[in-house]
Amino acid sequence: MTEATYFILAALLQAPLHGYGIIKRAGEQSAGRVKIAVGTLYGALDRLVEAGLVAVDREEVVDGRPRRYYRVTDDGVAAVREEAVRLQQAARVVTAQIGVVGA
Repeated sequence: MTEATYFILAALLQAPLHGYGIIKRAGEQSAGRVKIAVGTLYGALDRLVEAGLVAVDREEVVDGRPRRYYRVTDDGVAAVREEAVRLQQAARVVTAQIGVVGA
């Protein structure tokens, strides 16, 4: 799972969001490290919807333009949880070694 995908899914864990909301929350959750471009976001969302990890929650019109909200599915929650555990286990390997060498 790419870092962008991970943070897109993580952004949707609390509540459905529209595109700009996802970009903003992913930036906040990553302490500004992850900056998702609009084109990257919508390509990733299309793939996540196709994979069943994200679904369209609703659409509304704001200033004459449609705004689509996305939500994470149960499969998406499971996928981001698995990735979080994998990352945590990988980090433990390194932090354990750092403790041994005193770096």
